[in-house]
Amino acid sequence: MTKEEIFNKIADILADRFEIDRDKVTNALNFKTDLDADSIDVVEFVLELEDTFGADISDEDAEQLNTVGDAVDYIESHQK
Repeated sequence: MTKEEIFNKIADILADRFEIDRDKVTNALNFKTDLDADSIDVVEFVLELEDTFGADISDEDAEQLNTVGDAVDYIESHQK
């Protein structure tokens, strides 16, 4: 899966979960500051990433995912 395909899937998830315009999703979008995501929102998002991409994301790794770009890079580097 390419970076663009990963980004598009993540953008769709965020647009649906946080009810934002998909066009506002960029690699620099920060989950906590731009989306006002609390810790539960982030955990649910990480679980959805795991389901969507078939990835296992450790708690330590999940704490490092602050932006859409972080999530895209993580998924790209951990593809099976």
